[in-house]
Amino acid sequence: MPTVYFVSSKYSDCLTDAQHQEYSVLTSSLLFSVLAQHLTWPLLAVAILTSFGSSMAYGYNLAVVNSPAEYIKGFYNDTILERFNQSLSVPHLVLLYSATVSVFAVGGMIGSLLVGLLVAKFGQKGTLVYSTLLMLLGGLLMGFSRVLHSPEMVILGRFMTGIHSGISLSVVPMYLGEIAPKNLRGFLGLIPTIFICLGVFAAQVLGLSELLGKEKDWPLLLSLVMAPALVELLFLPWFPESPRYLLIQKEDVAATVRALTWYRNRYSSNIQAEVEEMQEEQRSLTSLETISVFQLIADCSVRWQLVSVIVINIGMQLSGIDAIWFYTNRIFEKSGIPMQYIQYTTVGTGAIEVVAGLIGSLTIDRVGRRPLLIGGFSFMGFSCAGITTSLLFEVPWMHYASVACVIGIIAGFCVGPAGVPFLMTAELFTQSHRPAAYIIGGALNWLSNFTVGFVFPFLQMSAGAYCYLVFCGVCWIVAIYAYIVIPETRNKTFMEISQMFFSKNAARYHVRLDEVQLRMFKGYGTLENSSTDFETYFMDE
Repeated sequence: MPTVYFVSSKYSDCLTDAQHQEYSVLTSSLLFSVLAQHLTWPLLAVAILTSFGSSMAYGYNLAVVNSPAEYIKGFYNDTILERFNQSLSVPHLVLLYSATVSVFAVGGMIGSLLVGLLVAKFGQKGTLVYSTLLMLLGGLLMGFSRVLHSPEMVILGRFMTGIHSGISLSVVPMYLGEIAPKNLRGFLGLIPTIFICLGVFAAQVLGLSELLGKEKDWPLLLSLVMAPALVELLFLPWFPESPRYLLIQKEDVAATVRALTWYRNRYSSNIQAEVEEMQEEQRSLTSLETISVFQLIADCSVRWQLVSVIVINIGMQLSGIDAIWFYTNRIFEKSGIPMQYIQYTTVGTGAIEVVAGLIGSLTIDRVGRRPLLIGGFSFMGFSCAGITTSLLFEVPWMHYASVACVIGIIAGFCVGPAGVPFLMTAELFTQSHRPAAYIIGGALNWLSNFTVGFVFPFLQMSAGAYCYLVFCGVCWIVAIYAYIVIPETRNKTFMEISQMFFSKNAARYHVRLDEVQLRMFKGYGTLENSSTDFETYFMDE
């Protein structure tokens, strides 16, 4: 590797043009060599495949009910009239539709509670493969609901797809976080966020009246969620399981080395270093099995990590983003946007989501997790306050300000808060604690999702424009908490990150730091000068 001289900006003005050019070439070559060494085609392919099959389906389900809302309500009303010879009142119709929207979150919460059990039995990859069957079943139920005159099939289909999303929303970042090298963990961890945004955008585009946004086509629009799940079911079984899972959980040394060789450059010298780091974690966890949710809650040594996961996961949903996704058309209608332009405005917001997601994924390993998390929540808070202001002042141009604030909420969310909470849940815990942490974070995430989806229509009717101030307050509280408590985890190993919380956990419970480190050594710490038993495998290779 060529020698690279890092030049401080203080002295960069002293360089000649030729030296500037040489410096740029060298740094570019260094960056390219790092990416070429770590970002292999199998690693990128599995990130795209799992994100397309699971995360994109989640995003699609978030937004797909927005466009055909009136058609679904009409279908419900006509079916009830046909069965009971009586129409639904407006409040009951709103209640039934709100249940259809929010039952997706109920399924998601149930799915998130199953993550620990499924991952322990099938592994991350196996869990993702088997869970696609739920998405296929849910898509079929929704697709045939109108033919069979059954609103129950729509609700049950949403529930089944919610279970799948609850599982995959936790398992995909867990899987990618474990197979990624530490310098690419942020980039790969936010690829699911890009596909969530793409899923929302796809639902908005396909929901246009010129495409599938017609009354006769809404069952097809809902059932198209099967397509990405089917692709994942066909191709993901050919990829290896997480090397960290294979070594620490299954203690399969040979499979671990094969999986790492698959996901890394075969001749990379970093494979042995990664195995040593995993062995270090394995030895520190030899006295512990994968712990339960109740054991995690009772474990004082990881209390601040757990509180951080709870705060950012609840804040992610109570930030108001689900209200924007579920009820975008209604929000724009209240803002005074002409009806004929609302669907195109909604599609424009979807395009902004994709661009913001790309910006977040490309910058997270450069600027870090904390700036994206704090900046994203802060910007969302200002945008929520802006919506309230724009709705209170009935000035002709104010509806443009309302659209700008909706875009601000979406952009702020997709840059950081959309993906960083799931990534940080993986980073803040080691192997034994990680599944239980995802169960807690996922369950609270989906519970908050359900609360917003079910309550928002009634909150909007009762509080009017002031309902967005609730979301504003939540966003700023989470931003302040992240600024005070959560450290930067960029380019840190899982063991290094756990050590960063030692002093906080010791201070919280008035325990001496050396005592905490001793306890950590038994269940959550590190071993110094650990040797590896894997060298023979690399020598054989």
